[in-house]
Amino acid sequence: MLTEDIVRESLKEIYDPEINYNIVDLGLVYNINVDDGLVNVRMTLTTPACPIGPMVEDQIRENVMMIPGTKDVQIQFTFNPLWNPTMMSDEAKADLGFD
Repeated sequence: MLTEDIVRESLKEIYDPEINYNIVDLGLVYNINVDDGLVNVRMTLTTPACPIGPMVEDQIRENVMMIPGTKDVQIQFTFNPLWNPTMMSDEAKADLGFD
């Protein structure tokens, strides 16, 4: 069954190439909504001018569409709130020297 947790685990396989850490633990994924095979991901990037948006969007779509039961994936980028290092998981903060 397609669930938010399964989608979140799939998104942990996508890495920000500049920081080399996954987008979930970096705190870039704000919300995941799953409804009848339709997956909506609300997320941000480390900065509004970050050039990796299209690459990350393609990787999200590719990874999530491989999950059985997924019919479509919609990705919404937002910069409200702006990302900052406090949004990272404790593990990411420790690994990246923000603890």
